[in-house]
Amino acid sequence: MADPKITTQSRMIRDLQKCQLLVAQITDSLKNQKAILKQRGMNLPPMVLSSLDSIHTDLANLADRFVDEQSELRQLRALADMSAQINTELDVDTVLQRTMDVVITLTRAERGYLILLNKETRQLVFRIMREEVLVGQTPPGATPEVSTSIIRDVITSREPLLADNAYQDDRLKGNNSIANLSLRSVLCVPLLYRDDILGVVYVDNRMQSGLFTQRELNTLMAFANTAAVAISNARLFERIQTLLQEITRMKDLMDSVFASIASGIIATNPDDLITTLNRAAAHILELQPEDHIGQPLSTVLPRITADIDQALAASREGGLGQQIDGEIETARAGRRALNIKLSPLRDAQNMTQGVAVVLDDVTEIREQEQQIRITKTYLPPQMVDNIHEISAISLGGERRDVTCLFVEARAFNTLKDVRPRDLLAILNQYLGVATDCIHEVGGIVDKYMGNEIMALFNTRLNPLEDHAARALACALNMRDAFLKLYAQEGIDPQPHFYRIGIHSGVATLGNVGSPSRRDFTAIGDTINTAKRLEENAVMGQIIVSDATRERLSSDNGWQFMELGTIQVKGRQQGIPTFELSR
Repeated sequence: MADPKITTQSRMIRDLQKCQLLVAQITDSLKNQKAILKQRGMNLPPMVLSSLDSIHTDLANLADRFVDEQSELRQLRALADMSAQINTELDVDTVLQRTMDVVITLTRAERGYLILLNKETRQLVFRIMREEVLVGQTPPGATPEVSTSIIRDVITSREPLLADNAYQDDRLKGNNSIANLSLRSVLCVPLLYRDDILGVVYVDNRMQSGLFTQRELNTLMAFANTAAVAISNARLFERIQTLLQEITRMKDLMDSVFASIASGIIATNPDDLITTLNRAAAHILELQPEDHIGQPLSTVLPRITADIDQALAASREGGLGQQIDGEIETARAGRRALNIKLSPLRDAQNMTQGVAVVLDDVTEIREQEQQIRITKTYLPPQMVDNIHEISAISLGGERRDVTCLFVEARAFNTLKDVRPRDLLAILNQYLGVATDCIHEVGGIVDKYMGNEIMALFNTRLNPLEDHAARALACALNMRDAFLKLYAQEGIDPQPHFYRIGIHSGVATLGNVGSPSRRDFTAIGDTINTAKRLEENAVMGQIIVSDATRERLSSDNGWQFMELGTIQVKGRQQGIPTFELSR
């Protein structure tokens, strides 16, 4: 079915043409009758023929103007259609390609290009290309043969350029591309969006001059303005799509990270409503995340047996990170120990917008720490902390210069009338005082032997350059600690209940026992000598060998009273000894 608008336009043109033909016929008829009327003494009314000529001219002009207006109307309709398509079509390139076809048809150009400017490289990118088959088409991947000088001038000036005869245009003289390409009609307009130059729209005809007029320029300018908006919107849409994809990717990544983190994570908004609760937090607290998203934080945290309200307030209001320990009673796992870290969530203006709560299930760690504490009550703490050091020592041991201290904390003959149960409590009290003194100066307890302790200084577990001085300081501290204990018990034993022997020298240290059961200790003459000194001491006396005294860098104000020599089993010569005091 024919378009009604086109039918009406055609009828109007035919009517105008009929009117022109009728006026011409009347004019010719009057001219033929003019001579006859003159012979009879009659004349045509004045200005009749000139009026008919004027009418004929007006009708011709009216027909031409009608055709021009109809052509311009078709261009405007094409641009309106393009604008409507751009507003509804996501693929802007498809719309621009279709519209470029219309532009070439309306302007009667051979070729048309939409060329974008790469702002970073300043290179020209041919976004849309339309070329007639008869004039040759640019091979794929090749750059069309156009006047880059004209394109660069339009980009620089931001003004359109219309050349109805480019070959003879004074503005384009000296432009080699015009001559080389034999360009006749050229029309190039800028793609402007606000103050930004995006590129140009370029059309030409290499065969006809005077093809483009102001009307084609106006059409192409309108097309360029619409195309510039479309391209800018497309770029904005692409950036939004890219940003949305990046946000989605980051969200997926964060979700994966939150899901894979072993620590439980709970995040809230400024209203203390839960926005995030990861899988680990759900596992620790034994709850379903979807049941608590959007719920107050108080629906989860009150289950924790810790004073958490104060920590939350400090984190929210003071903007400070907090760390507390708590416990939770769960249905499946029972009581669990938790380490809880709270951190404020701040925005770009450093305003607190919520709180992040990190939960770590430290139940196993706390159990291990408790086991280690229990173990340290039976083994020297240094041995437990550095078990990897002594495990590397072979059963043969190593030779090392050490100081050995033996102390009898309380003689058994002072406990004759004490019941066995009370005896053990008293011994533990005195042995505890001596043990604290050993640890205070960096010594290690090698073993407990009933009411006695063997302590070592400068083993691999406690390397000490001043081991002799530390052993003597330990002995004097024991004396002070025992006197304080006597005062607490309200007794003043004479002589005192303790005796101590100290000797320094080379000993063999290492693991003794079997591959399945070992004990770290020290053996040798040095150890035996220290024991003999302790056995030779009287109650309340600290005996030190000359070998230990020689290893002191200074006497530290201590008093050494010479006692003479002591004969030790296995030695031919006696050992010079001294009594230590302050």
